[in-house]
Amino acid sequence: MKQTLTEEEHAKARESFMMHVRKVVPKALVVAVLTGMYLFSQVFGEIKDTGLSSFQIALSIKAFLGLWLGFRGVNQVFFGVQPWVFKSHLFPFILVIIIILLSQFMFL
Repeated sequence: MKQTLTEEEHAKARESFMMHVRKVVPKALVVAVLTGMYLFSQVFGEIKDTGLSSFQIALSIKAFLGLWLGFRGVNQVFFGVQPWVFKSHLFPFILVIIIILLSQFMFL
């Protein structure tokens, strides 16, 4: 898009797109966190006398990271609270990558 538009047109098109994204993403974030909490309660299973299974440990780590991302996102989007630590977008992106990798290794 940047190759076919002038710098000014590109800025207008990008802002128009971002205006719609800002309306949809917060609601999607809340839905993702709520459904994740529900699914966690359904999938976690019973804790046996021998302790947590590797699946339960990985699921707990994923749940913690997801809740942290959700809490950070809801505070930032709905309440205007800027994160106190890790202000860049790199750290949340890395957490999402870790969550995806954990999902891939959970069933080995």
